[in-house]
Amino acid sequence: MEKEPVNVPGTETVSRNFIEMAIDQDIKEGKTSQVCTRFPPEPNGYLHIGHAKSILLNYGLAQEYGGKFFLRFDDTNPTKEKTEYVESIVKDVEWLGAAYEGEVRFASNYFDQMYEAAVKLIKKGKAFVCDLTAEQIREYRGTLKEPGKNSPWRDRSVEENLRLFEEMKDGKYADGEKTLRAKIDMSSPNINMRDPVIYRVARMTHHNTGDKWCIYPMYDFAHPIEDAIEGISHSICTLEFEDHRPLYDWVVKELEYENPPRQIEFAKLYLTNVVTGKRYIKKLVEQGIVDGWDDPRLVTIAALRRRGYTPEAIRRFMELVGVSKGNSSVDYAMLDYCAREDLKLKKSRMMAVLHPLKLIIDNYPEGQVEYLDVPNNLENEELGSRKVPFGRELYIEQEDFMENPPKKYFRLFPGNEVRLMSAYFVTCTDIVKDEEGNVTEVHCTYDPETKSGSGFTGRKVKGTIHWVYAPTAVSAAVRLYENLVDESKGVYNEDGSVNINPNSLTVIEDAKLEPDLGKAESGDSFQFVRNGFFCVDSKDSQPGAPVFNRIVPLKSSFKLK
Repeated sequence: MEKEPVNVPGTETVSRNFIEMAIDQDIKEGKTSQVCTRFPPEPNGYLHIGHAKSILLNYGLAQEYGGKFFLRFDDTNPTKEKTEYVESIVKDVEWLGAAYEGEVRFASNYFDQMYEAAVKLIKKGKAFVCDLTAEQIREYRGTLKEPGKNSPWRDRSVEENLRLFEEMKDGKYADGEKTLRAKIDMSSPNINMRDPVIYRVARMTHHNTGDKWCIYPMYDFAHPIEDAIEGISHSICTLEFEDHRPLYDWVVKELEYENPPRQIEFAKLYLTNVVTGKRYIKKLVEQGIVDGWDDPRLVTIAALRRRGYTPEAIRRFMELVGVSKGNSSVDYAMLDYCAREDLKLKKSRMMAVLHPLKLIIDNYPEGQVEYLDVPNNLENEELGSRKVPFGRELYIEQEDFMENPPKKYFRLFPGNEVRLMSAYFVTCTDIVKDEEGNVTEVHCTYDPETKSGSGFTGRKVKGTIHWVYAPTAVSAAVRLYENLVDESKGVYNEDGSVNINPNSLTVIEDAKLEPDLGKAESGDSFQFVRNGFFCVDSKDSQPGAPVFNRIVPLKSSFKLK
């Protein structure tokens, strides 16, 4: 990462990334009076975590320099674009907190201006109508080692090109029959500069303009025009557009825009062992392997939101990843780390038993219920406390009892005493088994002198376990997630299919939760004691019947250096 220490009066020394340094230089040299950035997605699928980096980078630069940030759709290819994708992208950008200036913008709103721009190039002798087929254009283009050769139609007169281009617009030619190409240099070492196609005939209904147009501009021609029209100062894009920058600059120069935008490229965000390609996700959706673009096992922004990640966690993640010119991969565990760090002081720590085992306190009065004060978060007193019912019959986790425990097992076993969290000491006195020998009930006695908060100091126990009062326990489905990809085999097979982890989703149908969790609403999130952070699923939950998605477990191998 390219950084330079900068001393700002009244603050500590901060680091500038290479994009900030370039903008600083442009401002210093008077090339930029106001910073204006944009996020320009094509609406051909749902956004993923990599797009979040671009959104937050562009928005953050506008904020840093007191400038403007636009959301604009590069909708120049109607074959793949849908209103559904437009709506999902707007929701994602707003959820991340990237407040865009004014209304949502569309490249298609500028189609008239793009057409006039193409006419201007024709009049300048910088564009021509070509009759070569797409296959022939590829043949004429040459290779990285060999120059291309001119189209036989390259020297048409300005008048003929104007007439033919208008006829293209008027629908006189079949799809693919003619194209409009920029006239640049067929011997350029940059293949993108070898007379690229800038308009094609394509009869497609557009989500925004309907059937008004039967010719559409190519992305490399449309994008610099959109930026110039909107007054974008810096077009921040990913590294694959670096080789396209000469064409970007050529377009804005030949069209004689004042204060032309400057394109700067940065490295994409790559996460280890995840699926981000839209065509791969689409296949997973169509094959029913995932339940939609927002399946919590995916890393689309919609999926991360549904699983329970917060915008704050994603913003922190992007800060840690940073901005660089070199491609690299980031461990997915870093994202989980950011989620834990964001949630741990914000969320109440509730008791939920995922694999219930009945515990009966034989000497506790039958029919008696007491409401215990339980702190919501021991690390954040501001979250207060709640009343939790307690009585004779409880549920505990199956793993919190062992009939024949190994050494250093400090939870419940015959004869051992443990603390029930925020309640009493109990000692295991007996067990009940079914015909297969499985333990179905654990019987205990409790010591009423050991109530939590009473100041009891008579003896200590080494184990504390959580519990739920059985008569008021809420039954709920809980989903536990692992990586969608089988990490031992890599992401993709040779045939392009995804190596699916068979354990990527585990559904627990009858977890037992304390009563307040039954009132949780879509999007609410909590820490389940010892089990991780969980969120109420926004898709499958019903009022009074929440479904919980595990956001992240409590522990991770990732350490922030």
